Amino acid sequence: MSLKPHASVIFQPVSEGAVLLHSETEIYFGLNQVGAAIWELIVDECESVDLMVEAIHKAYPDAEPDMIRADVQELLAELEAQGLLVRGGSGHETGHPSQKASQALEPSKS
Repeated sequence: MSLKPHASVIFQPVSEGAVLLHSETEIYFGLNQVGAAIWELIVDECESVDLMVEAIHKAYPDAEPDMIRADVQELLAELEAQGLLVRGGSGHETGHPSQKASQALEPSKS
């Protein structure tokens, strides 16, 4: 899969899922628990939508794979449209958002 997190996106887990913040554009995006799981698969460089569907289906076996696929594709399109995901060859430097979140959101020690 050629979509990667934009280098300026900060990921912060919360009890209901997660929040994404694009620090350059100041776009906030809320994710439910399934959306947060999909984001983690993206960060872990999951290679295809099929593998994402399989992983989500294992976690939520009552959900129909076709519905999961539609939801994954819709979320990926929305995240890309908001600039939170970029195409791998787009020239944007990417990093590991989870690491950035823990660094960026740590309280100051001064």
